[in-house]
Amino acid sequence: MTRGVASVVLSASAASPNVIPYCDLAPHCVSCSVREMCLPVGLDGPALGRLDNVVAGRRRIRKKGSLYRPGEPFACLYAIRVGTFKTLTLAEDGREQVTGFYMGGEILGADGIEENRYSCEATALEDSEVCVLPFSLLDELAHEVPSLRRNLYKCLARDACQGQKMMLLLGSMCAEERLAVFLLDLAHRYRARGFSMNEFILRMTREEIASYLGLKLETVSRLFSRLQGEGLLQVQGRAIKLLDFSALKRLAGSSG
Repeated sequence: MTRGVASVVLSASAASPNVIPYCDLAPHCVSCSVREMCLPVGLDGPALGRLDNVVAGRRRIRKKGSLYRPGEPFACLYAIRVGTFKTLTLAEDGREQVTGFYMGGEILGADGIEENRYSCEATALEDSEVCVLPFSLLDELAHEVPSLRRNLYKCLARDACQGQKMMLLLGSMCAEERLAVFLLDLAHRYRARGFSMNEFILRMTREEIASYLGLKLETVSRLFSRLQGEGLLQVQGRAIKLLDFSALKRLAGSSG
C-alpha cells in the first residue's frame, strides 16, 4: 500500500466507523461481482492490482444514510459494490429534487470534481456498500494506465448522459412517456447485472420517482394503476412485473 493510500485510510477510519480499512478487505476488484460494470472492466492482472492499491477502503451506508452532502469537500469517488443510492439537490423553493438513481458498479461523487465540493447529496435507498476511491490517486493511476483512463472517462460520461436523459424526460415527454422510459431503463440496468428485467423490486418510493420525473405523487400513482389496467405491467407494492415490453417501448417512443 502506498503512503498516500494509507493516510487516506487512517483519516477515513478515524472519521467514520463505517469505513473498512483496505487491509481488512477480503474481496478485491478481481473477485467483485459487479466489476464488469465498473472501473476494472477489461484491465489485466497487473493493472487490477494497482487499482486495488488505490481503493482506500469500503464504506457501509445504512438505508436512508448519507454518503456525502452538498458543500462537503470533494476528495473521493465511490464505486457501488452493493445496494442502491439516490442523488438529490434542493430546488429554489426548498423542495428536494431527486436527480438520479445509482446501482452496483456505478460511480458516485463526480458532481464534486468541478468545484472541489459535492453539489448534491447521495443517500442510500437500502443498506449499501461502496468502495472509496481517492480521486487524486485514481487520476494519477489513470494517466499511467490507458485502459483505466478509458474506463474512468466512460463512467464520468455515463453520469453526464444520465443528466441529459433527465433533461429530455422533463423537457419533451408527457407523464406516461416519462414513466415508461424510467421503467425500461431500470429493466435494462437490472438485466446488465444478471437479474431479471421482467420482475424487480423498486428500491425507490413513488414519491422519489415522482420527484425524479418531475411529476406529482398522485400522477405517478395514477399512471401505475392505468398501465396495470391496460395490461402493460403488474404492480404489488414495490414489486413490478413488466408484461408487455413492446407496448412500453411504443409508449416511450422507441421501436428498439
